Order: sequence, then structure tokens, then C-alpha cells
Amino acid sequence: MLTNFKLKVCMYKDHLYPVNKKEYIKNKRKKEHDPNKCILCSVRDGKDDVKSLEVYRERNFIITVNLYPYNPGHIMIFPEKHVEDIRELSKKERKILDELTVLSINVLEKVYEPDGFNIGINMGKGSGASIKHLHKHIVPRYQNELGFIDIVGGSKIYIEEPGETLKKLIDGFKKYNK
Repeated sequence: MLTNFKLKVCMYKDHLYPVNKKEYIKNKRKKEHDPNKCILCSVRDGKDDVKSLEVYRERNFIITVNLYPYNPGHIMIFPEKHVEDIRELSKKERKILDELTVLSINVLEKVYEPDGFNIGINMGKGSGASIKHLHKHIVPRYQNELGFIDIVGGSKIYIEEPGETLKKLIDGFKKYNK
């Protein structure tokens, strides 16, 4: 019988991110893009002041790699038209969003072989949404994501730069969307 059993909880003090993730989380990111303009509308329009990580575009929706990923393969799906609430989409548009979600899961399974996914929409300031333009996140997840450094160092290491993810997924959408 365990009498002095204590549950140890690992709290992350720091995360190790590629290039500028820490500044993003602390809301100190560079003001490269005009804050009065929607970043996803600028991606849609191919504006020079934003980095496009678009991997696929179909039926008025865009799939892009997340510039600040939680895991390798983290993508977002968003409508070309600027809406902030999923209820602003028509039934047909919601159906297309669902179909592109399934397509994305299929491609991510082939390219990354994850053990599962987190899928969701952050809608409104209270949800933590940092972009008002409606977008759905699809984050590949793995059974044993925690490693030695995660536990001992209280940090999490991300192993893939978004540009590398971009190349893999452009090829993946071409290859597996048949």
C-alpha cells in the first residue's frame, strides 16, 4: 500500500520554439504586417508583406501551414471571404469546410503518421483567437510527445520549421488528393 504517494505535475516554464515563437506568445511579435488589416485576407490576396504558407486552395477555402505551429504539420483551413463566426458560412460552405478537414486529416496521416489530432476553431477573444478571420486548426498529435528535455528541462522542443512543413504538405496534397 502506498502511504506517502505524491503526484508530481510537470509544469513547463519555457518552450523552445523555432525563431520567433516565444515573442509571438508574449505578444511581442514584429509588426511586419499592418495590424489594421486581416493577416488571412492578406495571405488570400498574396500580399508581399506576409509570408504565405499556403499548401492548398479549393472551392473558396485555403489550407495553410501555421506560421507558429504547436506540432509539425499544424495547419489551418479558412474561407477566402472574411468571416469571423462559423454561423456566417452557408450550409454549403460548412460542408466544404468539413470535406477539407477530412482531406487534410488524410494527407497529414500519410505525410506525418500521427497517432491523433486536435481539431478546432477559436472564435472570439475569449477563446484565445489571435486572428479574427475564421479558421480551423488541425494539429497532428503523437502518443509519446514528451521527451527527455521536455521532462527534465521543463521545455518542449519543436523539430520542424514551417517552411519544411510547407514543402511536405504541398507535395502531400498533390499526391494524396486524387
